[in-house]
Amino acid sequence: MDFTIGKYCEIIAAFKEGGWQGCGFDELCEDRVGERFVVLRHDVDLRPRMSLAVARKEHEMGMRASYYFRAVPESWDEGIIREIAAMGHEVGYHYESMTTCDGDVDLAWDDFRRNLERLRSLAMVKTICMHGSPRSKYDSKELWRKYDYRSLGVIGEPYLDTDWSTMFYLTDTGRRWDGYKVSVRDKIPVWQDVWNKQGLVFHGSDEVIARVRQTTTAIRSEEPGARNSDGSEVMMPERVMMTTHPQRWYDNNAGWLKELVMQNVKNVVKRMLAR
Repeated sequence: MDFTIGKYCEIIAAFKEGGWQGCGFDELCEDRVGERFVVLRHDVDLRPRMSLAVARKEHEMGMRASYYFRAVPESWDEGIIREIAAMGHEVGYHYESMTTCDGDVDLAWDDFRRNLERLRSLAMVKTICMHGSPRSKYDSKELWRKYDYRSLGVIGEPYLDTDWSTMFYLTDTGRRWDGYKVSVRDKIPVWQDVWNKQGLVFHGSDEVIARVRQTTTAIRSEEPGARNSDGSEVMMPERVMMTTHPQRWYDNNAGWLKELVMQNVKNVVKRMLAR
């Protein structure tokens, strides 16, 4: 079974065994990363207790991550926010103000500042990340055409402050690792085409794990790694950002099956919206 907490632990264990540092996005923004690292980013869209379970596993494995909470009841759990922060993980704001304010930029700015202040009363918040809101016609990143989040002491936004020419992006959007095909906003235009040509395309988690292990073996033995059909070598990049939505990663069979069915239905709708 893919997309279980156990399988997620296998992925981060492969990265750790290969020498990738598990870090938060704030560490990247502050240049506190080594040569080889994976930014572990989690969007807490729903079921925050599942994010807590993942955070505990990461903490046990010595891997730090970023958790972005929405300002809605289905994500916002103050006890869980505090507990995740207490483990040393980064807590960030998963904003969607342009959607919740129906595209009114000034109202969205007020909404953003109010929710950021509320979250900062629970944990240190240095970075923010857009919530995609695929059914909304508004892209919340448009808020920054008029306002500047840095004026509030925010040091970074992954979609806007990452140098993708030096990074590789993995996301479980669509409950698959090649979900950019059905994603409305959780994708990196232009660079995704580059990564595709480089053979950096995965569908299931076992494919990700295999590539990490192949790369680790190649580095340690100084032997060739995996290769494209044209003979060019394919290695897992040394600088990776991996985004997951913990509510999709079930260890119990009933929840796992329900999520599988629901996500397949969502993907059909998202594919039409993406067009």
